Amino acid sequence: MGEKSNTGANTPGGFRAFLKKKDIEFSWRRYFIDAMGAMASGLFASLLIGTILSTIGTQFNISVLTDMGGYAKGVAGPAMAVAIAYALKAPNLVLFSMLAVGSAANTLGGAGGPLAVLVIAIIATELGKMVSKETKVDILVTPLVTIGIGVLLSVLLAPAIGKAASAVGQLIMWATELHPFMMGILVSVIVGIALTLPISSAAICAALSLTGLAGGAAVAGCCAQMVGFAFMSYKENKVSGLISQGIGTSMLQMGNIVKNPKIWIPPILTSAITGPIATCIFKMQMNGEAISSGMGTCGLVGQIGVYTGWLNDIAAGVKTGITAMDWTGLILICFVLPAILTWMFGQLLRKIGWIKEGDLSLDV
Repeated sequence: MGEKSNTGANTPGGFRAFLKKKDIEFSWRRYFIDAMGAMASGLFASLLIGTILSTIGTQFNISVLTDMGGYAKGVAGPAMAVAIAYALKAPNLVLFSMLAVGSAANTLGGAGGPLAVLVIAIIATELGKMVSKETKVDILVTPLVTIGIGVLLSVLLAPAIGKAASAVGQLIMWATELHPFMMGILVSVIVGIALTLPISSAAICAALSLTGLAGGAAVAGCCAQMVGFAFMSYKENKVSGLISQGIGTSMLQMGNIVKNPKIWIPPILTSAITGPIATCIFKMQMNGEAISSGMGTCGLVGQIGVYTGWLNDIAAGVKTGITAMDWTGLILICFVLPAILTWMFGQLLRKIGWIKEGDLSLDV
């Protein structure tokens, strides 16, 4: 008998070809940029918009909006998982099967549910893609494998992942309360940088359940980047740039940052100032949804989150009412200081030649 050919899928070369055929790519970009960014979109389309609707409905006694918000928040897990699978280019049967996987991972992950969803949805999606269209009974096999693996992993791993993420978040929040000045700087700068990078600051804050003073510092850092870049680049980008960056995303400047990293200095310096002002002077806390901590002024979600937190604190009896100091802090930290400080730092860098004409221009 002749020797069997060594060109099958079980050989290294064959397996690589198999992965390529299935569009499975083990890379930082695929999992921590594409997948995490999509997860943030899923969170926005469920938990975040649900929170906004619920807040409006509660404040104005519009029950239909409150109900809408409740339904939207209730599908956060499935929404995240489907968004992740979509980013990983999953075929339809895998994509639809992620509804059950996301529900299980988010529920069993507890406070750290988003991180559990991220990890488990990636694994379940990639394994589902491997078996997709490999049998004549694909309509049975693919959902069975995807849901079976995803739910089993949720049972085995989600509670531990959730506890670990929650513990890290609690540690950051504890450290911020213990050392509000230094941690205010660190959290504000790091989360602000994450917001501008092609990763998701919102997903990070949600995964770590980052609220309280640390959440307030995170909001400050995100606003410093968004509002800061919007005003610093007004000379180049006018009103369209002001809107697209100020209530859209500072990520639009990422291409310019790669060309000239010095343009990032002004908003980072601003976040290092506004972070501790938020934690030490105004004691601004994010006690709304944790994802809002990483949204900044995007759709004013960060500010709505802070406001929702005030309402939550009043309902819990830990706050008697919303004060003028609360509103002053929110406006200064989120809008006024980022605009003024970043513009001033930007002008200084323009004068010394670190920022040149066109360095901040966007195609908007």
